[in-house]
Amino acid sequence: MALRIEDYALIGDCRTAALVGRDGSIDWLCWPRFDSPACFAALLGSADNGRWLIAPRQPTTAVTRRYRSDTLILETEFQTATGSAAVIDFMCPDGGGHVVRIVMGRAGRVDFATELVMRFNYGASIPWVNRLADGTINAVAGPDRMVLRSPAALHGEDLKTLGEFTVEAGGSVPFVLSGGPSFEDAPSAIDALDALNRTEAFWRRWIGPCPDVGPWTEAVKRSLITLKALTYAPSGGIVAAATTSLPEHLGGIRNWDYRYCWLRDATYTLLAFMHLGYYDEALAWRDWLLRAVAGSPDQVQIMYGVGGERWLPELIVPWLPGYENSSPVRIGNAAHQQLQLDVFGEIADAMFQTLKAGMAPTERAHALRPVMLDYLATAWRQPDEGIWEVRGASQHFVHSKVMAWLAFDRAANEMTARAYGDSGQRWRKIADQIHGEICERGFDRELDSFVQAYGSKRLDASLLLLPLVGFLPATDPRIRGTLRAIEQRLLVDGEFVLRYETAGAADGLPAGEGAFLACSFWLVDNYILQGRYAEARRLFERLLSRCNDVGLLAEELDPVTGRMLGNFPQAYSHVGLINCALNLSRQIGPVEERAEAQESVTAA
Repeated sequence: MALRIEDYALIGDCRTAALVGRDGSIDWLCWPRFDSPACFAALLGSADNGRWLIAPRQPTTAVTRRYRSDTLILETEFQTATGSAAVIDFMCPDGGGHVVRIVMGRAGRVDFATELVMRFNYGASIPWVNRLADGTINAVAGPDRMVLRSPAALHGEDLKTLGEFTVEAGGSVPFVLSGGPSFEDAPSAIDALDALNRTEAFWRRWIGPCPDVGPWTEAVKRSLITLKALTYAPSGGIVAAATTSLPEHLGGIRNWDYRYCWLRDATYTLLAFMHLGYYDEALAWRDWLLRAVAGSPDQVQIMYGVGGERWLPELIVPWLPGYENSSPVRIGNAAHQQLQLDVFGEIADAMFQTLKAGMAPTERAHALRPVMLDYLATAWRQPDEGIWEVRGASQHFVHSKVMAWLAFDRAANEMTARAYGDSGQRWRKIADQIHGEICERGFDRELDSFVQAYGSKRLDASLLLLPLVGFLPATDPRIRGTLRAIEQRLLVDGEFVLRYETAGAADGLPAGEGAFLACSFWLVDNYILQGRYAEARRLFERLLSRCNDVGLLAEELDPVTGRMLGNFPQAYSHVGLINCALNLSRQIGPVEERAEAQESVTAA
């Protein structure tokens, strides 16, 4: 059975990623892209669905792990009665498609065993395994190939590749697993120690410009490295997570594929990169965004493939039982077909933020902007599936309407209008119209709070975004009332913010899920905007303590058990961490900059 989600760590090459457990087993790897079929799928099944274990043969007395400082190189150290040794795991960010594992002796001597179970197509396809002329182990199934090179003695048994070896203090045993198409020559051999040095230099060079963020600098660096690792380098797209179908409720059906790029993440991700000085990554993400949404505005999707692919059909993998029997295991995501009006606001705000940062609008942005806004001028009146991608009836979600307002508000901004060569008067009129309707139909005077949808009595954590985007000032009585209501009805143990009330009745799915971590970071931002700095810092520190031992966060946490839930690691959680740290460490941070209320906003 797979380990707890928090017992995994991430390695990656900015094209795909793998999860390595505390026990020394790589239980998840898709090759060659994040969204490719998995060749190690034990995370969602068993060892027979593919994994790669390297661990001591004798019982361990202690296991500790860490990332090498300022890198994505993982060191897992095993203590045994006879000595200690570390397994060094990394992927080479050179586009060559190599997973490298080096066992290094630290003290005494340790006997190790390795078990490589190669399976393609999410654990279903058993490859044909042979040896090449130089002794390289070669595994082929259909279009896929993996080759393993190591000086350790290895042999095949029961459809597995097995081996035993010993390391002493100062010694090392390298393993290099390489992937590629079966119809091309086998991937070339690389030197494992040289690859280690080059990979270490790459990450340290990349993270070097990261500025000081006070006491949270190391947490910010780890989150920034994680975001970089979730970036598909050839296109600039950033996946929401490295996994699919890790459940939001153990044993439940809320299991989704997050190996795609969500437009909703655009603005906050841009802010995280830009405010830390990483303009190349911000520019690549902006350009990916513009390429992905190019075309007819009524065909804009909420998510795309890492290269900008539009067709992401949702399928079920019947042979995988799911993480801790949480089925079904899903590949693809049907939500790509939903109408979610808030993404138009995210696109507009992303363009606005890049203008503020000094990035000139592109020709594509010039062409896209009026077409998108003309479409939204009518479409904003429609009900949609909203930020939480409900699979029940469409509704007039307040957050969706606010983000439609945001699109026109940003278009009417003087700086935006000047950059795009129009007056913005038409856009301001529409923005004011939407703003007035939201304040009239989306605010419940009895509850003294904005609500999830027009006519609803439900609260929703997405309402925390209203002051963050500048819809109303944080000091507005309606915002204060909304924050009080959310604290009373959605906040658990002063730390965990639930997405909304009575989940099952709200989204057409059975009830039960963890607390969405991004919502708790939004609460931190709200406290900052209201000047409640002590509460903001206290909550932020509690959230930081929920990172696992190597600084990673999943999508959700179980408020009862404290276990991580949902896909892992989650980009949105780490973006929230970065921006909260920046907001707490500066007089004016990204939240206040994004939330600058336009003077011409009409407060209804």
